[in-house]
Amino acid sequence: MTIRKTTEKDLKRVMEIYGYARKFMADHGNPNQWGKRNWPPEELIRSDIEKGYSYVCENNHGDVVGTFFFNQGKDIEPTYVTIYDGEWIGDDIYGVVHRIASDGSEKGIGSFCIKWALDQCGHLRIDTHGDNTVMQGMLKKLGFTHCGTIYVYEDNDPRLAFEKIM
Repeated sequence: MTIRKTTEKDLKRVMEIYGYARKFMADHGNPNQWGKRNWPPEELIRSDIEKGYSYVCENNHGDVVGTFFFNQGKDIEPTYVTIYDGEWIGDDIYGVVHRIASDGSEKGIGSFCIKWALDQCGHLRIDTHGDNTVMQGMLKKLGFTHCGTIYVYEDNDPRLAFEKIM
């Protein structure tokens, strides 16, 4: 598998992947994280592409099978400034992964994307809905530490915050 920046030509495929991910999450006990609002909206993905923060994962045949948001810097995620019931491990430059999804065609797509992001910066933060046990299990398997709870702007549902420093 390989990772590359998303292009405008990928947009239709990326939105299909998000549709698959919403159904997968609902089928696995997490109907509210993206399903209530048909998240993420196409306008947001277009903005991510324009800013250079959207990435796709291609399989060995060159097919787009996954997608995610990745950015890195100091204090780049405003919703991570305040963390409840815990604290972040590190206080330096970090990367953030959001909106990670795969089409389910192959095992290990999500792990591959997260490992790639961690390799880019060595310090990664990510959050997920409390009902997203699939993502929580993957993050724990990859050695991430649960650090506390954060709240995103899109809704009032708490998110479990995870971090890993290499």
